[in-house]
Amino acid sequence: MSNNNLQDSGVKLLCHGLENMKCRLEILRLSDCSITEEGYKALASALRSNPSHLIELDLTGNDPGQSGVKELSDLLQDPNCQLKTLRLNDCGLTDKSCSALATVLGSDTSLKELNMSNNNLQDSGVKLLCHGLENMKCHLEILRLSDCSITEEGYKALASALRSNPSHLIELDLTGNDPGQSGVKELSDLLQDPNCQLKTLRFLGPAADEACQYVTGIVGKNPLLLRELNLSGHKLGDTRVNLITVLLQDKHCQLNTLIFQPS
Repeated sequence: MSNNNLQDSGVKLLCHGLENMKCRLEILRLSDCSITEEGYKALASALRSNPSHLIELDLTGNDPGQSGVKELSDLLQDPNCQLKTLRLNDCGLTDKSCSALATVLGSDTSLKELNMSNNNLQDSGVKLLCHGLENMKCHLEILRLSDCSITEEGYKALASALRSNPSHLIELDLTGNDPGQSGVKELSDLLQDPNCQLKTLRFLGPAADEACQYVTGIVGKNPLLLRELNLSGHKLGDTRVNLITVLLQDKHCQLNTLIFQPS
């Protein structure tokens, strides 16, 4: 029902069905439906009444306010709640919203995927989330924090938290944030931790990310940490050359010298 002007009044009507014990709905998408904290409160109340069916809730583009975030956090900590995926991207969240969600991450919940992209969390908010991530009760597998105004300080906090509790997260999206050189180094060191289970790490655009992974695979080092890159002896082809060109244009790339043999 995304992209409809349901408002809080419409959500409250839906909640009469959600709280009915005959309801077995597993996925509910209500992105951009003009829902405010009043609607969040109604949803949380309905799902506490009948918590065992819903596994995915998308509230992208709706502003919960502080009380709405607290309502969701309390719901997620209900031992009967089965929510595995929660999307709160572009919801007007700030660093203050992260305290309650950090409590959720540090609890024994069913939550596996949390999307908080396109919110002004900043480094201070990320540091709060890290208190939950480093808790051994945290079993979150996917965390999306693209375009959240995170700098190298936030990257350092994330890397530290994931070194403390490295075995749960398999995907981390930091696209659109600026790690600086020290942030890139923190992520690189984290990936070399033998206990780190990250399979997908995004902080570059798609083409630059593909080029970075390709170069890392053939030279054994992250090109973002190098000043000189020698690709002699590797047949790149036009496609790879174009990808590497995109990588060289990325603000995170500090290469001064590139050596390769044109095909």
